Amino acid sequence: MENIYDLWIGDRQVSIPVAIASMAGVIDGAYIRDRAAHIGIGFIGGYAIDEATISAARELSHQGREEFLPRDPIAEITAQIELAEAAGVIPGINIRASEVDSLVSLSKEIGDRAIYEIDAHCRQHAMIDAGCGEFLLTNPQKLLSYVQALKITGVTVSVKIRAGVAPSDAELARILWKAGADIIHIDLMDFGPAKIREIRNVCPVFLIANNGVTDFEKAKDYFAHGADMVSLARKSDEKTLSGISQALGQFTREHGWYNSPKQLCRGGDIRSLAFCCMPVKPCPLLPALEKLKISPQEFVAMKMEGVKDTILEAGTSTCFGSLAYCCKDTTPCMFRDSTLKQSGIKRSIYMQQKRELAKKIMHKIFS
Repeated sequence: MENIYDLWIGDRQVSIPVAIASMAGVIDGAYIRDRAAHIGIGFIGGYAIDEATISAARELSHQGREEFLPRDPIAEITAQIELAEAAGVIPGINIRASEVDSLVSLSKEIGDRAIYEIDAHCRQHAMIDAGCGEFLLTNPQKLLSYVQALKITGVTVSVKIRAGVAPSDAELARILWKAGADIIHIDLMDFGPAKIREIRNVCPVFLIANNGVTDFEKAKDYFAHGADMVSLARKSDEKTLSGISQALGQFTREHGWYNSPKQLCRGGDIRSLAFCCMPVKPCPLLPALEKLKISPQEFVAMKMEGVKDTILEAGTSTCFGSLAYCCKDTTPCMFRDSTLKQSGIKRSIYMQQKRELAKKIMHKIFS
């Protein structure tokens, strides 16, 4: 597959940073297959997998809501995973569980062929009363036990959450990451991209932004605030998905880094430290470093170590003598552009190298 995004979840390469989010009774393997050309991950479900949640799903079905109620959940989920796999899409299973044993049993039956997404998102009272969905956001120790139990079985774990329910979304994300969650899939509701930045600034977990993605500009806004992927549910029609994936591909070929952040002084997330100049004057960098407990000297050393033996190490004609301190490609700068031109470096390659620098800085901060 074309690898312009350089995006991975564990050892799985993600073809496009666009996903389909689950909708109970709607999103199955056939739905994913029919949109496979425009997505990298498809979350099927949600599927109720134990007595309490299956009973809740039946109650919701009687109320007129669409639900998946297969006679044999294991066989049904396996068949849907196979449809997604055959289409070249990474399958995810959105799972509604009321007890940890049912999650472990499912993972032992199906194995690591899919991403296991714990549903801490559903706000239907029947599911909450069953100890599922939003119940887990106000009972985080139970949610953490789910993550830990699944990770012990060796599978990739996603947690689907709804913004604004937990006392602190950022703190919840941080402890989920510490517990072993590979992905946090967040329904942003009315919170917007600032919520993504809030989470990105406290942990390096893989972030999927959900809700309100209807076009490339909206997706780009989420990407610029720290999202690794975006997901669509009700608007996951082929026309919308096609428009986003095509525009995203064109943007990435031109700029190199598909989810490059805004610069720190313009509201960028922690990855934007890769664009910051030397900390020699009053600007948003100094309080950001203070909050991270990084001295200006440590920041300079971190940057220069990160660009050693790369194209960013050069740049004697730039403001601070190295491309390490130069800004984003979309910000006008004759010194940066002159250096890139003289060195025969394309802007897209420059931005790819900035992405690598951001990864190194993130690793330093969170290790």
